[in-house]
Amino acid sequence: MPGENLTRDEARERARLLAVDAYEVALDLRSAVGAGPEHRTFRSVTTIRFRCAEPGAASFADLVAPSVASVTLNGEKLDPAAVFDGTRIALPSLAAENVLVVDAQCAYSRTGEGLHRFVDPEDGEVYLYTQYEPADARRVFANFEQPDLKAPFTFSVTAPAEWTVISNGAADGEPESLGGGGLTWRFVPTRPISTYITAVVAGPYHVERDHYSRTAADGSVLDIPLAALCRKGLARHFDADEIFTVTKQGLDFFHENFDYPYPFGKYDQAFVPEYNIGAMENPGCVTFREEFVFRGKVTRSAYERRANVILHEMAHMWFGDLVTMEWWDDLWLKESFADFMGSFSQVEATRYENAWITFANQRKAWAYRADQLPSTHPITADIRDLEDAKLNFDGITYAKGASVLKQLVAYVGRDAFLEGARRYFKRHAYGNTRLTDLLSVLEETSGRDMAGWSRAWLQTAGVNSLTPQVTYDAGDRITELAILQEAAPTHPELRPHRVAVGLYRRREADGALVRYARAEVDVAGPRTTVAELVGAERPELVLVNDDDLTYCKIRFDEASLTTLRKHLGELTDPLARALCWSALWNLTRDGLMPARDFVDLVERFAGAETEVGVLQMVQSWAQSALVHYAAPDWRAAGGRGLAASALRELRLAEPGSGHQLAWARCFAQLASEEADLQLLRGLLDGTGKIDGLDVDQELRWAFLGTLAAEGAADEAAIGAELARDNTASGKRHQVRCLAARPSAEVKAEAWAAVVDSDALSNALAEATIAGWNQAGQRELLAPYATRYFEAIERVWRERSIEIGMAVVRGLFPMLQGDAAALASADAWLSAHEAAAPALRRLVVEARDDLARALRAQACDAAA
Repeated sequence: MPGENLTRDEARERARLLAVDAYEVALDLRSAVGAGPEHRTFRSVTTIRFRCAEPGAASFADLVAPSVASVTLNGEKLDPAAVFDGTRIALPSLAAENVLVVDAQCAYSRTGEGLHRFVDPEDGEVYLYTQYEPADARRVFANFEQPDLKAPFTFSVTAPAEWTVISNGAADGEPESLGGGGLTWRFVPTRPISTYITAVVAGPYHVERDHYSRTAADGSVLDIPLAALCRKGLARHFDADEIFTVTKQGLDFFHENFDYPYPFGKYDQAFVPEYNIGAMENPGCVTFREEFVFRGKVTRSAYERRANVILHEMAHMWFGDLVTMEWWDDLWLKESFADFMGSFSQVEATRYENAWITFANQRKAWAYRADQLPSTHPITADIRDLEDAKLNFDGITYAKGASVLKQLVAYVGRDAFLEGARRYFKRHAYGNTRLTDLLSVLEETSGRDMAGWSRAWLQTAGVNSLTPQVTYDAGDRITELAILQEAAPTHPELRPHRVAVGLYRRREADGALVRYARAEVDVAGPRTTVAELVGAERPELVLVNDDDLTYCKIRFDEASLTTLRKHLGELTDPLARALCWSALWNLTRDGLMPARDFVDLVERFAGAETEVGVLQMVQSWAQSALVHYAAPDWRAAGGRGLAASALRELRLAEPGSGHQLAWARCFAQLASEEADLQLLRGLLDGTGKIDGLDVDQELRWAFLGTLAAEGAADEAAIGAELARDNTASGKRHQVRCLAARPSAEVKAEAWAAVVDSDALSNALAEATIAGWNQAGQRELLAPYATRYFEAIERVWRERSIEIGMAVVRGLFPMLQGDAAALASADAWLSAHEAAAPALRRLVVEARDDLARALRAQACDAAA
């Protein structure tokens, strides 16, 4: 990481001086096949044509590479040793028009940054792909690595003849044969795009193809070739037809609503190994993590999640690729919109009509957590440099931003919102924008004052809480219903909210808890009355933010909370129920509801949850409540009770259903008693059976992971399972299971592999950390609390930012859950005020999670 940063001020100055006309990038990737030192780098030759507004001025290009063979500027050869420092190429005395040619040896990556090289353990085949956001294209070719210096790119790639090679542009004719082996693929120039969304995918990928056509109102036809790629080893699991179906539905939706044709020609989607993120919106060459190719049975929620990601990345073709933020301050201009549009388009264009329920229950949970951390920030953030940018791909930029856009649609209206988007695309196509550019078109289309809305929602941090306050007359009718708005003292902004308030009561016929009255109101300030509901009969439940129109934490009056404790499972509307689960979880995280009470609600009511995605989230929350928020002296008993409940629901669930699978996975994560472990062993060896439960390979690994963590599966058993599943996925599972074993020697080996060595790839480091962290092994992990704080600054300094983030987040002594660990974090922060700001942010966030856990444990202990 040293020397690789770029500040906002440097980027602004370079953008003031330079304008880029074109890139030509030639990569020779034949060295990827092989194991020696000579196979660790590849040749990259870049030609950049650009202008300088002040001839004679100096600037620099970006390149992170082991070596540079030559640098030529305007026909003059420069001494690489004099102008290249490992991260930048100095460009002295520029002309009005310039040509820069850089011939470099760049390094293959094993951390998912730049050009990642993966060797498939199943067959030894090599797979390559690029991942750049926010600034790793410079690891593959010389460039000006900032989003506002857009240009057309022309790629050519030389690779083994039997490979498939794709890039952003379509292939420009057939690949050319080379003497001595290999072919060269040439691609048509792209439209002007930013460096971070250029892409190359190369290797013996399995490819499936389809086509999308659309006839416009003027009779013209838009043709978009489609392709979907995965590793050969995953081809038997690849459901490309479903992927193409969602893709076509998305293209229909965005064309109908954006009135701007998809601008990037073809649409390839590659599912790639060892990917650090969910997906990346490279125009014409979208990349996804290959875990979206499902090797075993998954719930409907997993398919919905994949569809959401496909549509999220497609929305980026307009929000982010066609029109791009000027600097990372306005990252929300692409990520918030794509996150919102992912759910919006799912509901309107696909079979996943309940996507807003998933959004309310899962995406918002991510936002609520991020917005209550000390590192919270406005949606339009202050991004000083690239390290800041890397950490701002967070729950605020994505999920809070999307939640605020949902509120914006309620505020200005759907038609005005979409018309604003259409004008935005047409005015700024292939350009760069700031916040004000979007607000101006929304003011035009809605007639609303967007400046005030922006100040409240985009330029302040923190989440508000909305609580109902109700009074009644002698006849049990509402005399006043008010909504109280509160904010944290650290972020006291009270925002305008357009909310719906629902009144619920049980039906006499069947006891179902149903809504009988609803009103929408604009909440402003600390107290707002809802006049429309005066005179309504007394409700058993008052649900503020019914229909999930705004972004807030919901609170309950005492009567409503009592109703939920008794009748949550009788609430028939799935969105209302999801909102209540989320609100109850926030009460638990905030130390206002004992963790054991939340676990009790899960034991009594989760079995009746109809939405499997909500069920899986609630199961995850219950486990988190046990691990982090339960009083230590109740934790074991609570875990046994929840495991027994999960096993009961597993046996009661419909055979072969997604609910049965969700309960099977939940039970496996909770099992610790000998009888439970014996059941898992029986399900693995075939002596046990639960009607309808197909114990496929992925579920086998889930069961084996628990057995390993409980000391009931040794290295030989784990090795035997790998022999059954000698694949890339199997290898990751094996590494996780090995690190999970309850042995001091195992923990020491896992720690050394991640912290003291860089031998592991990003995916195997992630698997090792996941295995190392076992809630039932707190005593084994206790000695590492001190070692963690001794190591993290060195790790941050020496390792890539992706590995650094994984280590700092993943190995923080959260499982110690005690005041000593909190004191150690405070001591480190006090003694390391000069540490890298991004590193300090990660420690501050983890420290805050631990402090929250201690407060929640105190609440639970007092119950």
